[in-house]
Amino acid sequence: MSREDQGVAKAEENSSRVIFAVFLSLLIDLLGFTLILPLLPSILDHFSQNDDGLYRRVQAGVDWFSGSLGIPPERKYNSVLFGGLIGSLFSLLQFLASPLTGAASDSFGRRPALLVTALGLMASYSLWAISRSFELFLCSRILGGISKGNVSLCTAVIADLQCPKARSKGMVKSGLTLENLSCLQKTIIHLGRFIPPAGLQMLGLVYFLYLFLFSGLEYTLGFLVHQHFHFSSLEQGKMFFFIGVTMAVIQGGYTRRIPPGAELRMVKIAIILSAPGFLLIGWSTNIIILGAGLLFYSFAAAVVVPCLSTVVSSYGLDSQKGTVMGILRSLGALARALGPVASATVYWLAGAEVCFTIWASLFLLPFILLRCMPKQNKQE
Repeated sequence: MSREDQGVAKAEENSSRVIFAVFLSLLIDLLGFTLILPLLPSILDHFSQNDDGLYRRVQAGVDWFSGSLGIPPERKYNSVLFGGLIGSLFSLLQFLASPLTGAASDSFGRRPALLVTALGLMASYSLWAISRSFELFLCSRILGGISKGNVSLCTAVIADLQCPKARSKGMVKSGLTLENLSCLQKTIIHLGRFIPPAGLQMLGLVYFLYLFLFSGLEYTLGFLVHQHFHFSSLEQGKMFFFIGVTMAVIQGGYTRRIPPGAELRMVKIAIILSAPGFLLIGWSTNIIILGAGLLFYSFAAAVVVPCLSTVVSSYGLDSQKGTVMGILRSLGALARALGPVASATVYWLAGAEVCFTIWASLFLLPFILLRCMPKQNKQE
């Protein structure tokens, strides 16, 4: 073996270690992130019955507000509103922290920044585990949101790999972790692609609108099945497990095989299928209808964000990868910050059926924007 071949082999070996470390970091992080989804309705029910501090004061304020609007107080819907507020607060903090964390990693290095965010996440999960009051639980979510900049850091670490084959492999692995566990992002690097500013801005708007709508219904889904089908936390866990397995099959067997240049066409199809999916979920009267809606839901989650990320992944210089990835994830975090509270408010005011119907119809907006998007150019 020549010296050059030995150097390539060593670089690939080092890249594999980096990919494994990033994959493990994202896996642990997102297990903790998604764990709250099936538990949140039960957690808030517990605090509504046993907490006489902050939760009761907030609930009294919500009752007063609904009374001032002439809306009869319906406390079973209050938990939906609280869940949306907590989800929005978490993502709002991630939105603020992601670009700062990415820029800090460009200046001080990926490893120190990743270590700090990992320690922050460990502290937030520990605080959640010992929390016996709503105040302490809320503090754990605040700390976790601030520390969630590690998602953009992980994609920046993969983007820094020198070996194109390893870089692509790493992006696929990190994307499978993100999408299968929390409907987050996958990025595959295609070298030589240039996206015009107008097209990039349009993609950013589509990315924002889709995640705004999707995350809103994602957070209210657990409350819907808890109230309509009386799902326990265990049964909700099984539902999210079904979603995760379905997404894994779709993304591993279909999404990753979408040929370059066909991503936007598949995004349009997936977005259109989101509308009937959420209508079926919102108006479901039995498990079969709910399951059919969840299949559409899972398909969209496994296709839209990975394909959109693929299209924009080569944007930015190597020295700007941390900042660019941070801004991209920050845009998604902003959508996730606004989506849950918006959908939870509609759910609280009008009920699940109206909420899911309105959101399903709004999926036409990102579809229309994609239809109007200018053609891409390529830079040789």
